[in-house]
Amino acid sequence: MESEARSASAPEERESGPPPPLVTEEPGALATPAARPAETQPSEPSRPTYVYALGQIEPRFPNLGIEKEFTQAGARIDSTGLNDRQAFRAVITDPANRYLVRHLCWVFLIQQMETYILVPRDPADYGLLVEAFRENPSGDDIDVVIGVKAQIAPADMCNGLAVPIVVFDQVYSFDRTSLMNAITVPPSVGDKQIAAFRQTATSLFDEIRQMADNAGATDEHRALNYLTVRYSDIYGRAHRSPERELVTHGSGRPRITAERSARGGRSDLLLHPPPDRRHGSILSAS
Repeated sequence: MESEARSASAPEERESGPPPPLVTEEPGALATPAARPAETQPSEPSRPTYVYALGQIEPRFPNLGIEKEFTQAGARIDSTGLNDRQAFRAVITDPANRYLVRHLCWVFLIQQMETYILVPRDPADYGLLVEAFRENPSGDDIDVVIGVKAQIAPADMCNGLAVPIVVFDQVYSFDRTSLMNAITVPPSVGDKQIAAFRQTATSLFDEIRQMADNAGATDEHRALNYLTVRYSDIYGRAHRSPERELVTHGSGRPRITAERSARGGRSDLLLHPPPDRRHGSILSAS
């Protein structure tokens, strides 16, 4: 009897857990289920930023340890009569030092500004970086880098240098004189005008290289840099148009949209050049 009394007077036990959701009902309205939290929509993958840039490639030591190891490797070669850059090239071209080439930090400079750190998509392409190293550098040296911009480099990658990484598919290395000599002279330019045409072409190329903020990472700059090194006709048009309306307008930004659309079908090529042009010519009019 006592146990029955205790059970009758004991409060009813309920399952533990959060209280049921509240449902607000208006008079006369049908009961509706509690609102569910909005489902999180998966974010769309960001569009990659392609790079087609003109500048110079320079190796750097990422830390003191690699620099000391490089010095030890240099002591094992015969550097008699070699200057510092010649000795440096002798080290990086020695097959026994390929591991050092991979540990170096390859910086891409645009107008002497550290702009990118280069990493090859294919490890076999470290050889392109080695070929880009000049024993006697000059202001006429040109390296063209084609790739995709990635994240900012971590602090331990290149001695604290905080610039974007570019995973490159292709690197071209040449000099301004070779490029100017490769330009096809239009048939309309007579023999007496060739020197003036070359001067105009050189001036236009320098003007494009010195454009502010041209890091080759926007549609306009990629297209402009591509035309500069692969399309001879841009120099012929500049020679016929002293005001160079083809290249810039009042705001200083390149006006490539009309030129690109007028050529029809070339936009994909300008925005993302294929990586299989390693052995192709630098400049073509096709």
